[in-house]
Order: sequence, then structure tokens, then C-alpha cells
Amino acid sequence: MEAVADREGHSLDRHGIKNVSNVYWNLSTPALYEQIVRRREGILAHLGPIVVRTGHHTGRSPRDKFIVDEPTSREHIWWGNVNRPFERSRFDALYHRLLAYLQGKDVFVQDCYAGADERYRVPIRIITETAWHSLFARTLLLKPEREELAAFEPEFTIMNTPRFHAFPEVDGTNSEVFIIVNFEKKLVIIGGTSYAGEIKKSAFTILNYVYPQQGVFSMHCSANVGAAGDVAIFFGLSGTGKTTLSADPRRALIGDDEHGWSDRGVFNFEGGCYAKVIHLSKESEPEIYQCTRRFGTVLENVAIDAVTRHLNLDDDSLTENTRAAYPITHLENIVHSGTGDHPKNIIMLTCDAFGVMPPIARLTPEQAMYHFLSGYTARVAGTEKGLGKEPEATFSTCFGAPFLVLRPSVYANLLRENIAKHEVNCWLVNTGWTGGSVGEGSRIKIAYTRAIVNAALEGKLENVRYETDPVMGLKVPVECPDVPSELLKPRDTWRDGRAYDAKANELAARFEENFSQYQGDVSEEVRAAGPRVLAVP
Repeated sequence: MEAVADREGHSLDRHGIKNVSNVYWNLSTPALYEQIVRRREGILAHLGPIVVRTGHHTGRSPRDKFIVDEPTSREHIWWGNVNRPFERSRFDALYHRLLAYLQGKDVFVQDCYAGADERYRVPIRIITETAWHSLFARTLLLKPEREELAAFEPEFTIMNTPRFHAFPEVDGTNSEVFIIVNFEKKLVIIGGTSYAGEIKKSAFTILNYVYPQQGVFSMHCSANVGAAGDVAIFFGLSGTGKTTLSADPRRALIGDDEHGWSDRGVFNFEGGCYAKVIHLSKESEPEIYQCTRRFGTVLENVAIDAVTRHLNLDDDSLTENTRAAYPITHLENIVHSGTGDHPKNIIMLTCDAFGVMPPIARLTPEQAMYHFLSGYTARVAGTEKGLGKEPEATFSTCFGAPFLVLRPSVYANLLRENIAKHEVNCWLVNTGWTGGSVGEGSRIKIAYTRAIVNAALEGKLENVRYETDPVMGLKVPVECPDVPSELLKPRDTWRDGRAYDAKANELAARFEENFSQYQGDVSEEVRAAGPRVLAVP
């Protein structure tokens, strides 16, 4: 059994942690289950998953994230609304108070790796005050072999203390919640929130800082591989179908969320998946559904019957953002090494609720860079609270703005270089509306989207004729196997062509306004690759 105290070669002194009660080092999943139940942190559900609650904080807290302003990283950081500076002295004061808080308490330690490519893997130590967060970290990151643990040396440390709260007026935080990254100390501290996704995204933030400076392109994307070894990567924000479309029974999953692209191919950052499971059904997502019924899965805020311990995945009374964290090995059709060759295809997903983007378009390298920097999708009422009836355009830089650390051009240039070097096909796929905006049109059928993606990946769109969309400037195929031709040209699906023209111009104007922030970082060819507002006769 794993030791419950400091062992030779293992000490928390290096982190300033002293006078704690028990230190649980690298407990296995069954041992963590025992601790979770014993401490009443969660309950065991029918067939084996553990169910936990995160209290009032059921999602990420982007306004509570800061980066310490210090000389070793200052010139590299993309300062602004995403990365807001935090004073070194205030970080030190808050951290010392956190260390005092931990005295006399039990702590859990997981020594993990991020990055499946051994040349680039980053050793990360996750220290938590709860057993279930330790299980989450163990599940989402990569576990060292047993013989590697004795010599494990963390390069970064993430400390997660949900019950320790900041005092904004004293600490300079935005609220009692804080996620603060200190690249000088190679330390992330998280407090005031039980939402486990902050651990996962803190690790991703670290890699988004480290990897590009080593020439590795860090990506917020899923990746899979076909029988012929052809790798595809899928960029897309929440609700665009990234997880669904990459989980293809005919292709093996490399990973569902975060990857690096090095000089020898693609590699997964993680050893697990963190899927949104609200309204998940056995029919639509059979593999992920089965993972919610497995031992080793952590379910956040999922409704459970107190007597039968059966789950209700349709109950959103706690939050729409119900989550399942499970080892990727719970899925059958996976690449166990977490690595793959250089991509043959890149698919950028958008869910266009305005109903004007084509279901698929082939992108030039300049258009790929433009749309990667734009990171467009649209949100509609019913997916998020506070949204009105009209769609709301959302632009998330590089399809992952909350987790970027360096300037966007750093990531975009790596994309451009890799596309050119490896002659990658790039596609823009719209999984949103056709025939009109939300309320008038209809969502593109998933069967058609799958057929479109399959055609692109299988080379069936190589020799078909393309037409250029006058507003979006995109090259659209006039035919695609198993897809009605009229669906491919959005204007033809609208009853009123002039209404389409007006809506297309409206969206093009939003693209132009958003892209103005990147004008000085890209070439004239990239600036000219986006949509253009046209005069409506």
C-alpha cells in the first residue's frame, strides 16, 4: 500500500509545506475511493463511478485567473483581459497564508506527467486538500510508472485548496476565488473553488507557456487517426461538436482536448477525458455514456438517486455543466501511446447560429491562419444563461483564449509553419444552422456533418468543383457524397436571399471588427483572407 507519510526522496519542504497531519503520496484509484467515501467528499454510484458536488462554483472562473508579474516571464506574456498581472508581494503574502492554513491538515499528492511524447513531457506535482481532487488529477494527467516515482522531480507544482478563500480587499484578487500562475516559482495556486477543471486548465496554461518556446505547437483540439495512419485534428469551442466528431468508430482517438505538435507529430497532453455529460444518451454517445457507468470515473454535479444510486444525466438542477472525468483507457478505440504522425487534415469547427456559414469550406493557408486567430462560433439562448433570443457571435483567439499565455501570433505562426512544412489540408466546418438564423432555420443534421467530415478526411473532396462565397471568401464544394447539394450553398437554403445577404454582411462586419486587434501581427495576405462586407443592391 502507498505510504501515508513522507518517504525518502519525497518531501513537501521544498514547497514550504510544514506541520501537516498525514501526507498521502500517489494513492491508487481504489485507495482514493476509500478516502473519498470515508471523508464524505462523494458517494459511490451504481456500477462504480464516484459522484461529487462542487458547490456554487460549477464552472471555470476566468475573471479570477492571474499571472504574477515578474521579470523572468514578463516580456513573453500576452497581457490583457485573459492574463491579468498580479503583484509578486501579494502572491507571496497569499501563499504564506495558504501554507499556514494547511498546517494540521491532511494533504494528497499526485506526481504526474503532462505530454505523452517522452521528449517533451513535463513533470507536474498536484497537491490537494481533498481526496477527490487528487483522483481527478490522477485521472486527467499521465501517471508515471511505479519505478519512476522514486526519482520524480516536479518541474511545476499545482496546489489546489478549495476551502481556502482569498480576501479581495487584502489580497488584490477579484473575489474569494483565485487561480494564480507564478512562472518564476513554477507554481500555480488555486483556492475558493471546488471546480476540478481549474486543475486541468492550469496544467494546460503551463504547457501553453513552455511548449511554444521549445518550438512545439500547443493546441486546444481533439485528434484521431484513420486505419491508414492519417491523423486529423479538430479545433472548436464548446458546443461545436469537437468531442462528438472526433469520436468516430472508424478512427482511433488520440485525445479529446489538448495536444502538442512537435517535429515528429502530434501527442496528447493528457491521460484522461473531461466530458460534459448533460443530456448524454446511450444512443447518441454510446462510448462516453458507458464511461459514466465505470469505476474510476469522477462525476461532477450529476444528479443521483439517494436510494438506488442510479444517475440521471438529464437533470440540470445543479448546473448545465455536469462533467465526467475518466481515464482515456475507458474508451475502446484509442491510440494507447497518445501519439500520432503529422496531421493530414485540420478541421476548424464553428456552430454558426446566424445560418450563413457553409457546412464545409476548403481553406488556404492564409484563411486557416485568419480563422484560427478568429476562433469564431455563436452562442444561443438555452446554452448559456443571460443570452437573449438573438445569436451572439463569440470569438475565442486560437480556439482557446482563456488558456493562452503568449501572444496569439506565436501560436498562429507555428500553425502556419506546420501547415506549410507538412502540406496539411485545412477545412472549416459549420455544425450550426442552415436555411435561416436560430428560430427560422434548422440545425444541420449530425448525419450530414459526419458525412462531410468523412468525405474531407477520405480525400473525396479533392477533385470536385469549388465555388467562392462572395462575402465569406471561402471555397465551397458544389457536391459532397451523401449530402444534398443545395445544403452546401447557404444562400440557396434561405427563402429570402436578400435577408441572407444582410445577415452575411452583419457577420462579416463582426469578423472585421474582431480581427482588427491582430492587424499588426499578420501579413497583408492573412488580413485579406477574411470575410468582407459587400454592398447589398
